[in-house]
Amino acid sequence: MAHEVKTEIIIQASPEKIWKIFSDFDNYPNWNPFIQYIKGPVEVGNKIKVSIMDMPFKPTVLKCDEMIEFRWKGHLIVPGIFDGEHYFILENLGNGTIRFHHGELFSGILVPLFKKQLNTKVKAGYEAMNVKLKELSER
Repeated sequence: MAHEVKTEIIIQASPEKIWKIFSDFDNYPNWNPFIQYIKGPVEVGNKIKVSIMDMPFKPTVLKCDEMIEFRWKGHLIVPGIFDGEHYFILENLGNGTIRFHHGELFSGILVPLFKKQLNTKVKAGYEAMNVKLKELSER
């Protein structure tokens, strides 16, 4: 069973400025309403520590291309029960405009039980983070 939650927002700022704010993980507690922290070396293959909505977990970094994409995959207890591949993509539209994609592909046997919460509470958290990133980037 798979389910994707997708959000996006248009930001009027350079990819450099957006990435600088987005990748300053130490500053997340000061502005990010969704992700409390990201800790650890953000390199492909490394496990990092993340807390989302007061739920800590240790996903594996799948991709980290500066000013383009950051992606990780995490699991609840063991793979196959409730997995999430979380992504953040900066799509350069030109003229100082970026489309920020923020979403997650969920898979596993428990996904159908949480579909409503994923489409409401989780999606609202993604959107809140997107709005705050836009506000900071457009200052």
